[in-house]
Amino acid sequence: MIKILQYGEGNFLRAFADVYFHTLNCEGGDYCVYVIKPTPSDRADMLKLFKKQENKYHVILRGAENGKTMETFCKVDCIEKVINPFEDHEAYIELARDPDIRIIISNTTEAGICYNPDDKIDGFDDITYPAKLTKFLYERFRAGLDGVYLLPVELIEDNADELKKCVEQYIERWQLPSSFKHWNNEKNFYCNTLVDRIVSGYPRDEKTKAHLEKLIGTQDGLMSVGEPFGLWAIEKKGDIAEYIKEGVHNIEVVLTDDIAYYKKRKVRVLNGSHTNLVPAGLMLGKETVYDCITDEKLSAFVKTTLKNEIIPYVSDDIAATTVFADSVKDRFLNPFLNHQLISISLNSISKWKARVLPSFRDYYAKHGKIAPNLTVDFSYLMALYSDIEKAENGYGVKLCGRMLGIKDEAAYLEYFAAKRPLHAFMSDVTVWGEDLTRYDGFYDTVVTNIEKIKNGVCLLS
Repeated sequence: MIKILQYGEGNFLRAFADVYFHTLNCEGGDYCVYVIKPTPSDRADMLKLFKKQENKYHVILRGAENGKTMETFCKVDCIEKVINPFEDHEAYIELARDPDIRIIISNTTEAGICYNPDDKIDGFDDITYPAKLTKFLYERFRAGLDGVYLLPVELIEDNADELKKCVEQYIERWQLPSSFKHWNNEKNFYCNTLVDRIVSGYPRDEKTKAHLEKLIGTQDGLMSVGEPFGLWAIEKKGDIAEYIKEGVHNIEVVLTDDIAYYKKRKVRVLNGSHTNLVPAGLMLGKETVYDCITDEKLSAFVKTTLKNEIIPYVSDDIAATTVFADSVKDRFLNPFLNHQLISISLNSISKWKARVLPSFRDYYAKHGKIAPNLTVDFSYLMALYSDIEKAENGYGVKLCGRMLGIKDEAAYLEYFAAKRPLHAFMSDVTVWGEDLTRYDGFYDTVVTNIEKIKNGVCLLS
């Protein structure tokens, strides 16, 4: 039996990692998951539900495949036990001494992987996840056991590397034995990961809830809804292939020496396309990603931008990236997600810098001219921000007869609300990491495009 320790009981892990291990069991595997409540915050109702339902629940996948909507479900039963270590600490410590624990998964939010020098080795309730993990691993070391594979899914760069750094800092801070430090380096495998599945969780409205209960044939307070697409890219280290099986097992799992490719592909193709859609979509009166992708002009804009200005600059394997891009189009056509543009618009400036600017830069380097569609996208973004006004409860823009709240760094919102010059903003290295006006024709084209947008001209051909 392969046992997994899982820090986190939330919707994402249950509709992603746990359904994967459940599927492996259905295919003849022998996996069981021990879920650890990661914080002492009150989630008593959820823990009661786990107990009431004997740790079983349904995952419902709803989406679009080949242009048609689909709904499937499965009953997940791979969770052996849900432990509240703040109330039953001994049960938690016993797992550290269990030789069958081979994998540790965590999803403690992006802020969860951090080092706090004030954490004490004799603490627990009020210390960080990496501090708890260090204590867990030390207990395992003292029991004379082998190491484990650590697969954090927190959405930060090099998540496993960052987790290991934190553990090493606690080893030094707490003056733990050098033999433990050596054991941690040699016996534990910290594998960077990238995860990709949109999970909306428990249905929010009664109509959807009733429909899904009818679909699965029962009430389920733990049911979790996600999209059909799922990808788990995991850095290949040690003998991880003995425990993590590649291929499609509800989600697609890839063991790779090049995790950077999968991150780059996701950021530029999926996230970049989201970012490209938002400003134009909002200014054309759309509310969701689905609204945009079912609009002829916006849909064509996304497809052309992907084909000509994004895909060629992800990797040399154009075919593989194109296949992923095609799956993205299907995901955008998912009518069940209700992915609000205004939600995606959060921190649009930093998102454009991280998700779109690299493709823009690569296109310019190859062709010696600005990317036409990415320039249009940026023009809509600047047109949107140039209309920002300060309101009672923050900042917003008036679009199509409605006031939409815009959330970004306060300095950016204040800058545009004060109607300060665009050239200074585009040339600000502290904002973009470089001077955007150095790209020949970029600033002048953006200014011209903004004027057209303000005059009601649609720039999408």
